[in-house]
Amino acid sequence: MPNFVSNRDETVPLFKNPVLEYFSHIHPATPLVVYIPVVSVAEYFGFRQIDKILYGVLFTLLGIFLWTLLEYIIHRFAFHYNPKTEVGKKLHFLVHGIHHDYPRDSTRLVMPLPVSIPLALIFFFLFKWVFGIYYLNTFSGLVLGYVAYDSIHYATHHFKMKSGILKFLKEYHLKHHYYGEDTAYGVSNPLWDYVFRTVPSFLEQKDEK
Repeated sequence: MPNFVSNRDETVPLFKNPVLEYFSHIHPATPLVVYIPVVSVAEYFGFRQIDKILYGVLFTLLGIFLWTLLEYIIHRFAFHYNPKTEVGKKLHFLVHGIHHDYPRDSTRLVMPLPVSIPLALIFFFLFKWVFGIYYLNTFSGLVLGYVAYDSIHYATHHFKMKSGILKFLKEYHLKHHYYGEDTAYGVSNPLWDYVFRTVPSFLEQKDEK
């Protein structure tokens, strides 16, 4: 762990408008409180409208799998795009740049509801169109993956994760922050970093030994 990582929970205002500023902050438990009931209801009604439980389980797992890919794509290509204009640079700072400048800002570590709810609705209707009667199971898996991502992301910055997979995830994500922003785009897992060859060099060296 680099010795220049600050332990202070620092922040900076993003907007002069107090309403916009208020909604730019979010309690880290909010995704759990809001979306775990959504997952539960979607699973309940999803299993009620299908005949084979196994298929419901498989489509739930598919939703989780799709989230891992979406997590990678959003982090790599949306959060880390290279803006050329001043407007683009300001937008990038609002979306993700502030997180790299103030990585321990505990109220900006999970996605604000004004962003996550519209995205959830888009995928809800998209999955309804694509997956037929299994859309609720697939959607619940996607949302569960998202909740896991937000929870793990917060934990990597604020929890002491000293052993096993939790220690690995913490070290893996902090490498992204402090050693190379063009690697380790996976937060909840490194799967797609291996697929698209964006694994941090320190990890590849370990694998070669």
